[in-house]
Amino acid sequence: MIKLVRNPDIYHGKNERSNFFEGWYFKLVQPRTGDTYCFIPGIFLGKEGNSHIFIQVLKGNEKNFKYLRYRENQFKASTSEFNFQVGGSSFSLKGISLDINQQYERIFGTLYFDNIVRWPDSAINPGSMGFYNYLSFMQCYSQVCAVDGNIRGKLSINGRIVDFTGGKLYIEKNWGKAFPYSYIWAQGNSFNDGDGSITCSIAHIPMPFPMKSFTGFLIGIYAKGKFYKFTSINRSSLSISCEEEKVILKTYNKNYFLKIEAFYKQGTFMKLYAPRDGNMIPVASETLQGELNVTLFDKKRGSMIFNDRSSSAGIEFSENYMDLIYK
Repeated sequence: MIKLVRNPDIYHGKNERSNFFEGWYFKLVQPRTGDTYCFIPGIFLGKEGNSHIFIQVLKGNEKNFKYLRYRENQFKASTSEFNFQVGGSSFSLKGISLDINQQYERIFGTLYFDNIVRWPDSAINPGSMGFYNYLSFMQCYSQVCAVDGNIRGKLSINGRIVDFTGGKLYIEKNWGKAFPYSYIWAQGNSFNDGDGSITCSIAHIPMPFPMKSFTGFLIGIYAKGKFYKFTSINRSSLSISCEEEKVILKTYNKNYFLKIEAFYKQGTFMKLYAPRDGNMIPVASETLQGELNVTLFDKKRGSMIFNDRSSSAGIEFSENYMDLIYK
């Protein structure tokens, strides 16, 4: 148990039989065109014989989504490191090797990952969720595996060779019983100046009686070689507002102030599948064509640390995400 808590990257489902999911999110940005792809491999263990393995494939610029199912015996995972297989495809922190041939999707090739930036953690606060990883009753756990990274290699995607060399990488994962019913998520690391990465997750966190449910958030920004955290754990404050096709997040602690403006077009969203009520159903909407304006300010020095705009940003909402804004 302690090994899993302190190593949130690795597979957590070895002893699970039902009412469990685990999925990894690999976001890849092609450096010259900005075309953005996402592969979400995972496992779902249901209660009514609907357990299966899956890979969700998102082609952001085509607004194309596929949910590919595999048999349970087509999943193999290491219990000591971030390394697992779905069918003929393998996934790790060092790279991915894809061999997909389903639903008119033929994707194969190998990509290597370099210069991985990790979310700083400790034994007391392991991973990006920190001490919440020690609580066994959480509905959903989250881990940012790679805040930023570079890609080498090519993929053949339905007969077209896509060279990702020099492109940007982001990896995270979720596991538990179900996805949050209300959440907002945003991520970007394709900034105009070429440096920096930001990830943001805000969700309604249900708690068992007599504890009270709350809005939890994990926001991390890597800028100019340094990592800054704004989270529920370190007692940062957060405000959320929205305008037409725009969400504005403001968070601060005693040292820093961060503002994120997330821009999106409604017509670019794709429905994603997530675990809810014992099934994998399309409850999430995501675009890979978003843009993020990010400003980080040093309150004590009265100076700007970071001010830039990221294209090819991922922005995702649950169906009732507005509950987080008008709570």
